[in-house]
Amino acid sequence: MQAPQKSSYDVVIVGGAMFGSAVAWFLTDNPDFDGSILVVERDPSYEFASTSHTNSCMRQQFSREINVRVSQFAADFVKNFRQYMGGDPRVPHPRLQNYGYMYLADNEDFAAILRESQRLQAACGAGTKHMMRDEIACDYPFYNLDDIIAANHNLVDEGYFDGNTLFDWWKRSAKERGVEYLTNEVIAMNRNAAGTRVESVILRSGEVINCGTVVNASGPRAVLTSRMAGIEIPVEPRKRYTYIFEAEKPLDQDLPLTIDPSGVHMRTDGTYYLAGCPPDDDPAVDYDDFVQDHSLWENKVWPVLATRIPQFEAIKLRNSWVGHYAYNTFDQNAILGPHPEVENFIFVNGFSGHGFQQSPAMGRGTAEWITHGAYRTLDLTPFHYDRITRGEKFVEKAVI
Repeated sequence: MQAPQKSSYDVVIVGGAMFGSAVAWFLTDNPDFDGSILVVERDPSYEFASTSHTNSCMRQQFSREINVRVSQFAADFVKNFRQYMGGDPRVPHPRLQNYGYMYLADNEDFAAILRESQRLQAACGAGTKHMMRDEIACDYPFYNLDDIIAANHNLVDEGYFDGNTLFDWWKRSAKERGVEYLTNEVIAMNRNAAGTRVESVILRSGEVINCGTVVNASGPRAVLTSRMAGIEIPVEPRKRYTYIFEAEKPLDQDLPLTIDPSGVHMRTDGTYYLAGCPPDDDPAVDYDDFVQDHSLWENKVWPVLATRIPQFEAIKLRNSWVGHYAYNTFDQNAILGPHPEVENFIFVNGFSGHGFQQSPAMGRGTAEWITHGAYRTLDLTPFHYDRITRGEKFVEKAVI
């Protein structure tokens, strides 16, 4: 483990993966912030981090306006990545592959939700179309639509992007701008006598680090970090399965990221295809449990693929893995902002599978809050922790 260079930092970020690095970089990019930043990461290989197991998808198709706006900023950030990164010629141009999401509805209730969501998304400037079965069949004749009555689809700023490029360059640039990344682990926190602030964090290597602000960017381990400050947070690790497969008869056009009514999703992935789903029994798991249930492919995923797309009857599994969602059991949406009592403890947690596409806006907003005590761009207060203490769920109907 590494020792910190200093004994005090203005901001200590617990967790250096996608969100820890997003917050660190956006702080360095905020002209009004001139403080010191320490990022503490327990595993610099990120082998088991959610960041390393992401499918890097992006969509505008949400039922709440703020979620649409968050993804719209992400799309703009990806498309203009080098410009946002200061025009650095070393920075690549990530590609946003716009094959879109295809939400399939097999009942009138969900079709009505899709229609309502499409109107909201269109009002935000998104290109979502509500499609009836004949329209779907015309554009994508490979689907079996016997049980489908409608769908929503969007080919504008929606599909796949290389999120790890963003992560790599946020981390690299943050370091070049003076952010200290430390291979270590925060194991405890000291609060003031009133319990209203975290005064210092204690590292596994023994050092006590004074801090102005603490940011919880611990992914699925968020509650382990918050408990050090005496705070409970409804975030737990849940398994999500990803499969890469090859089709004996490939489709002659891109496969949109299709959300089947069964819960299985599938999309084009280069010359292969990607599919994923939650398990039918979806409990919290141990933080180090990445064991696969191989029966899920045989008994659920493959039959759904072959039914929805008959051309996928003959396919070969090429790779598979398990990642963890940082699953917000309260309402499956992000938890941001300060704790109402421990005022300098900031949350960036509970993204429940939306994390990569939400990281630009959430990183920027969290940097604004730390710097100004308020948001200067998107108002992210609907995601604040205090909704949990009030028992007011932020309901988002488009959760995969």
